[in-house]
Amino acid sequence: MTHFPQPHSSRRAARVQLGDSVLAAIRLEDGRRTKAKLQTISATGGLLHLPASLGQGDFVEVAFQTQSGPVHGMAELLSPTKKASGGVLQPFRFVALEDDDHRRLRTSLDHVTDQNVLGLKSALLNVTRTI
Repeated sequence: MTHFPQPHSSRRAARVQLGDSVLAAIRLEDGRRTKAKLQTISATGGLLHLPASLGQGDFVEVAFQTQSGPVHGMAELLSPTKKASGGVLQPFRFVALEDDDHRRLRTSLDHVTDQNVLGLKSALLNVTRTI
């Protein structure tokens, strides 16, 4: 069954900052592929560091690896926020995740949040996965 993440109207989803350590594979609607670095992730979306901006409103497939396993979902690209060294930062929002992908993402986010609360250093994601 597919999960359709919905943002909560009065509360932002918790975000985990990743820096430049996590690679994500992106597949555009026309079949082209590109790689990005995942800067931030939440249960509802994230922020990608891309070599060049992609079209605002475009739908893409996003795949990356978490401690709990691979996450693969459909996302809508939002307006690029700013230029970054060697590219741009572009946010996205998940529009569809299979239940298993959603569970793996939530489990990984909860794990990092729990460890951060305890004052332990943790990395949410560690391996690249291609689509």
